[in-house]
Amino acid sequence: MIITPPPLKPGDLLRVIAPSGCLRELTAFKRGMEIWRSRGYKVEIIADIDDKWGYLAGDDEKRRQDLAAAWQDPECKGILCARGGFGSIRILENWDWQTTHPKWLIGFSDITALLWSLYHAGYVSVHAPVLTTIADEPEWSQQRLFDCVEGSSLKPLQGDGWGGSVATGTLLPANLTVASHLLGTSHQPNLDGVILAFEDVMEAPYRIDRMLTFWRMNGALSQVRGVALGSFSQCEPPANIPSFSVEEVLRDRLEYLQIPIVSNFPFGHEAPNAALPVGVEVALDGERGILDIKHEIGKK
Repeated sequence: MIITPPPLKPGDLLRVIAPSGCLRELTAFKRGMEIWRSRGYKVEIIADIDDKWGYLAGDDEKRRQDLAAAWQDPECKGILCARGGFGSIRILENWDWQTTHPKWLIGFSDITALLWSLYHAGYVSVHAPVLTTIADEPEWSQQRLFDCVEGSSLKPLQGDGWGGSVATGTLLPANLTVASHLLGTSHQPNLDGVILAFEDVMEAPYRIDRMLTFWRMNGALSQVRGVALGSFSQCEPPANIPSFSVEEVLRDRLEYLQIPIVSNFPFGHEAPNAALPVGVEVALDGERGILDIKHEIGKK
């Protein structure tokens, strides 16, 4: 059974945590908070939000405690992740999601580890802009995120179909690199009957090749029903070095599946990053290039 958190409404308390990389500057962060506050939400920031421990926003236990405090707080209705980077997977060691107060967890990139672990535990969440990126999103993308967590229906997304009929399944959006490092762990979701939605940033084509070959060889793709591909930003091959393009790698490593595949959806690093619910039923049309959420996520 998958649990959908209650829809958010203006006036609700949202907690800001930094479960991954440390904040490098505060301008974008403050702009992101203002976006949520202008919507009518109470946004509360954890103490020492700008803490630094190497490249992390504090040591593992501090970040784990911050997540636990927000997740178990009955007054908190949603958790906003400050940024991605690296480190959320480290706090999943000895972690348990069970709660009597399910709530929305919002983020992407490195936050994939939390989103997928949360789905594995039976909860819906949202793959969407973090606080340091939401202010750069176009207005329609910001509105889509609010629609997602406030219980409104979401419009279908349009991409470029690579062929195949219509597949239905559970949507699992992810950063490809982070998801690849969850395979075989206790936090890997069941991939039977899912629609994967992958994006990535600053990964050379050969590295994407390596990851997708790993997915092929360990059998993780064998029961997947469809693949939606977002942006692969700054993934161009180095100049003057022989290489495949990213699209050539994606086609070579995925088309053998003979399932619906659609590329160039507007989600991932660098705006726009359309909000995608994690753990809801969707339809992917490989001919028309459409990703459609099958039902409203909640009710107002």
